[in-house]
Amino acid sequence: MRSISNLSRNIRNVSSLLLIAILALGFVACASATLKPKIEVPSSQSLIQIQPIFHGSLVLTIGDKTIYVDPSWGGEKYKDLKKPDLIVITDIHPDHLDLKTLGEIATKDTPIIAPEAVAKEAKEYTHITRLKNGQSTSVNDISFTAVPMYNITKEHLDKHTKGRGNGYLIKFGGKTIYISGDTEDIKEMRSLKNIDIAFLCMNQPYTMTVEKAADAVKDFKPKVVYPYHYRGKDGLSDTEKFKALVKESSPSTTVELINWY
Repeated sequence: MRSISNLSRNIRNVSSLLLIAILALGFVACASATLKPKIEVPSSQSLIQIQPIFHGSLVLTIGDKTIYVDPSWGGEKYKDLKKPDLIVITDIHPDHLDLKTLGEIATKDTPIIAPEAVAKEAKEYTHITRLKNGQSTSVNDISFTAVPMYNITKEHLDKHTKGRGNGYLIKFGGKTIYISGDTEDIKEMRSLKNIDIAFLCMNQPYTMTVEKAADAVKDFKPKVVYPYHYRGKDGLSDTEKFKALVKESSPSTTVELINWY
């Protein structure tokens, strides 16, 4: 019985990965090569710049460091940007860990911060700092803390298992940026404090619904929230609805909308 159960679980996992891969190919086909407007965040040390790329991928310029977060969708999308001094990866799915894109934008010596599951898939990269949920590391004056990201809805538990992937808190110059990764509205998110900017996923059936995302914002009250990673199996999530729900329940939070697609 155990072997049958394991086989069934493996089939579900493979099916999930195949579906995500198919979606990823569809994203690439419709992706624009034009860079989105930068987000600028003043800090006590220097200006933080955030360059949205596509879906869940973004580039941060903090101090003298260029940091790529979940670089995917092909090296062409990064051709006009400075090469990464550091890469941060949240999870093993191909819209976050894209080995082809990594090979086009980085060298085997480029420093990477990632969970253990990612390190196992990207073994040819020689400078990976492995972080478990709750662990931290720093580069110059920039600190990175891995926070949990996982599914809690019963029928979606196998999509993102607890402890496998990382969301991240990135702190610099008195500012804290939260990158959710692929997660539902978990208690660890709801208990976050003093978040200046949050990048919050909301796509079905992989992460949160718009309603759950807005309800989580009510609890952790980021100053500004950007919906990202909001294309799912049936198309784009309703980010305007998310903005309206947050305005009603969490008026202290500003919702900024960017067309990530």
